Amino acid sequence: MALVVPQPIDKKRVKVYELRNNDWYDRGTGFCTGRVVGGESRIHVESEDQPERMLLESRVSKDDGYQKQQDTLIVWTESSGTDMALSFQEAEGCAAIWELISQVQQQLTALAGPDDALSDDAMENYTNPLALPRPELSNLDEIAALMRTVIATPQGRDALSKLVITEDYIRKLVPLVSMAEDLESLDDLHHLCNIMKMLVLLNDTQIIEHVVSDDVVMGVVGALEYDPDFPTHKANHRRYLKDRSKYKEVVPIQDLAIKKKIHSTWRLLYLKDVVLARILDDPTFSVLNSLIFFNQVDIVSHLQGNTVFLEELFSIIDNPNAPHSRKKDAVAFIQTCCAIAKNLQGPARQTLYTNFIQNGLLRIINFALLNPDSSVRVAGTDILVAMIDHDASLVRAYIFRSISDSKRPLTDTLIELLLIENDLGVKAQAADAIKVLLEPQQPPPPSTEPTAARNNGEFLTKLRGTAPANPQIDSFIQNFYDHSANKLFKPLKDLEKRKSLTDLSFQEVSLFHHLIEILMFLIRYHLFRSKIFIFSEGLPARIAQLLACPQKHLKLTALKFFRTCIGLQDEYYIQQMTRDFLFEPILHIVYDTMPRDNLLNSVCLELFEYVKRENIKAIILHIVENYREKLQEIRYVDTFQTLILRYDQFQGYNPEGDATLFGQDPDETASRSNVNGNHRWQGVKEMDAAEEAYFNTSDDEDELAHKKPHGQRHPLVDGVSPLARSLVDYPDDEEEPMKANAGLAERKSVEKMNAQAVDENATSAVSVPGKPPPERLSEKRRREEDEEDELGKLSTSKRRSSSVSSTSSGLSVGSSSSNMLRRKKAFVSTGKDSTASGDKIKISLANKASGDGDSRRD
Repeated sequence: MALVVPQPIDKKRVKVYELRNNDWYDRGTGFCTGRVVGGESRIHVESEDQPERMLLESRVSKDDGYQKQQDTLIVWTESSGTDMALSFQEAEGCAAIWELISQVQQQLTALAGPDDALSDDAMENYTNPLALPRPELSNLDEIAALMRTVIATPQGRDALSKLVITEDYIRKLVPLVSMAEDLESLDDLHHLCNIMKMLVLLNDTQIIEHVVSDDVVMGVVGALEYDPDFPTHKANHRRYLKDRSKYKEVVPIQDLAIKKKIHSTWRLLYLKDVVLARILDDPTFSVLNSLIFFNQVDIVSHLQGNTVFLEELFSIIDNPNAPHSRKKDAVAFIQTCCAIAKNLQGPARQTLYTNFIQNGLLRIINFALLNPDSSVRVAGTDILVAMIDHDASLVRAYIFRSISDSKRPLTDTLIELLLIENDLGVKAQAADAIKVLLEPQQPPPPSTEPTAARNNGEFLTKLRGTAPANPQIDSFIQNFYDHSANKLFKPLKDLEKRKSLTDLSFQEVSLFHHLIEILMFLIRYHLFRSKIFIFSEGLPARIAQLLACPQKHLKLTALKFFRTCIGLQDEYYIQQMTRDFLFEPILHIVYDTMPRDNLLNSVCLELFEYVKRENIKAIILHIVENYREKLQEIRYVDTFQTLILRYDQFQGYNPEGDATLFGQDPDETASRSNVNGNHRWQGVKEMDAAEEAYFNTSDDEDELAHKKPHGQRHPLVDGVSPLARSLVDYPDDEEEPMKANAGLAERKSVEKMNAQAVDENATSAVSVPGKPPPERLSEKRRREEDEEDELGKLSTSKRRSSSVSSTSSGLSVGSSSSNMLRRKKAFVSTGKDSTASGDKIKISLANKASGDGDSRRD
């Protein structure tokens, strides 16, 4: 048997919803039609904005559990387990689609086969024998027992739901409540309460909607007042629902359907939050939330589209003749609308706030915040916080416009509310609103920058890059520091006049807590403006005063402020804190609370531990120089002893290094500590055996060891004395700086000396090794040595570091060897220049005769 195609229907305007994480997600608005594709009946929803895009394509099956709620809503569960809903603009469209779904399900049931048909028949046969008897006081216990048996299976629950709806069974039970109360029959009332609980927990939307209808709700909640779990207690649900003062119609609502939904939604909320709060299961809770959500969407959509209604509502505040009670109700109504808007989808919420702002929402907020009635101030704060959570830029734009028009900005109103409000909740909301409004577009830089980056300027470069890019926001923030900041932090500045802080009121403690929190926010987000303002007003010193108050939580807030300043590792903050001796009260807290290890003590220790770990030199020098004796007394942790050791290292004093230098044990190798950064001080290098022997030998013994007997001559090798032969022309690093400073003068003096020597004793110097050199040449050479020594002293400071080892050995032997090297090279070069034939002139300088005095080694 083929599937009969239903009659075609026109497109119906509808909204598609999908349940995600217990929240209805709006897929969009489109037009719904029913189609048969490939022998299967489907529901299609085409997008209103993009007709080619399908918002929904669902196959109609007989097992999906379609439910029609109210007159404009169809809810079902897809085969994948996803809950879907269609909210129609008109009840006729909903009825047409529902009729289509019903026809298709009937055909599918007929085509399914005898087994399924038999099962449906069995279900019908199953319900007929268990038909509920007509409710009377005498058979309530029987009805309750029968219901309890039936709801044990899913089939029984479905059968019972159909029976209750078709026979209007709840309406038959309602009169029995009054009869049992008149007879004071507590057992019957307990039976009625159990019956009503089971009917509500059937999780059927039609039953729940019927329960909150005008003619049934009082009887249902009346029965639920007599809970058998609390036999001696009776609730007062009916008295609360009958109180007509709960319904305040600020502006008359002409649409009766919307008014009915408002009443039903309020009853559903009361049923969920009060009456059934203790016994609700998850399915029933989900059904109640879904009904409330869709009702609220319909209510808000109607109100925001009613221009006449909005104009009349917002004109109440500007009307000077309107009574205060009506203005109060208008603010409360807007507060309720903003609370409902939190559960709406983004586009619907944006439309609501846009319409409200166009009609003067921010004027109402300003009126509410300055109202002497505390309930109105609370409502105004709730509206402002809800609006800021939605979009803070809208509020900033309004404040900036007020500043441009030379009007009082909303920030000043918030500041005044924070300073004078006694309600702690309103104080907290006002402080949060101020912080959100002053927040720039870009987030603050991370506080975990490495120390090296802070030291070399990279950190400050990143901080400068986080300035607000929007000139409007920048102007708004600058106006705050110019005109509003002084007023906001005036209570902190006034602490300077107080001699004692033991008499702080609870409101003052809360105010100081919020002000310090705002200051820490400004330090993180407004790096340079806040720095100038905070220290120009002397606020750190005032916050340090609060460390002496008896309230520990306020002390913790003050310590948090100083920890934030130190954590930035900004030289300006550190300099100001050390200049004003702000670490003294912190050390007093450590000294007074040790060694109890409470929260206050731990916070102080963490602050100093951070200083030690980051090795902040300015703070270490300050606290050790001024409080060294107090630090030495704190020994239950090693933090302060380490700070003292770091201070000594900064000053160049290292007790471990001194013990190594002057100790008697030569094998002792004490570890070195870091001094001046990461450079290690190696101490004095130990001498090897040759150096120690040299220094232990006197100059006289050295001369005797090198002195030769009278008349002894060194043998000649190739006609040259070994003393002269040993002076090989090695490249010496010391000669280059010498040449740079004294090369010219030395060359001239040596050339002059060589010329005289060649003229007078050329033959004897070259061929006769036994004859001593002339006396005149020896005297001249001695004078040249003295001059060269003076030139060597002048050039010592310019020698390169690579010649340290050669310099040390040269110093141990004397300066004569180096002078001989220079003379050797000078003579060789001179010989090349002066000899026309190109032959080298070899000069051998032998020891002088004994009659000339002590022998001299050249």
